Amino acid sequence: MSQRDELGRRSEDTAARYLKRQGYRIIARRERILRGDIDIIALDGRTVVFVEVRSRSNTSHGHPVETIDQRKQRRLVDLANAYIRRHRLEDCSVRIDVVTVTFDQPPPTRGWQLWPQRPEPLVEHFQNAFDSPW
Repeated sequence: MSQRDELGRRSEDTAARYLKRQGYRIIARRERILRGDIDIIALDGRTVVFVEVRSRSNTSHGHPVETIDQRKQRRLVDLANAYIRRHRLEDCSVRIDVVTVTFDQPPPTRGWQLWPQRPEPLVEHFQNAFDSPW
């Protein structure tokens, strides 16, 4: 497994654990549909949530959420719509979230001697991350 694939898998695992702690029920991971995949599909109460997980080993080249351009947003909507049709969920409330995971955060400028060698990854959750047709 490449280093990039390993980072992606660790990020998805971290995101799934985070969502579970927030009360989400994970119903699918790495769901293949339309020659693409949806990272996580979860239930938030009665809402079906399609979750895109983005990660970076650090933020020196920008925040992970910045990697989701208009083309990727349209692709996520297409994948979500295909999943909704396949599973006959047209009557359900739906949204698309983004969870970002950033590893190896830089130490704070003060007190760096107390900073742990490998801090926990920073997890950020963006609910209803962009406009969707629902």
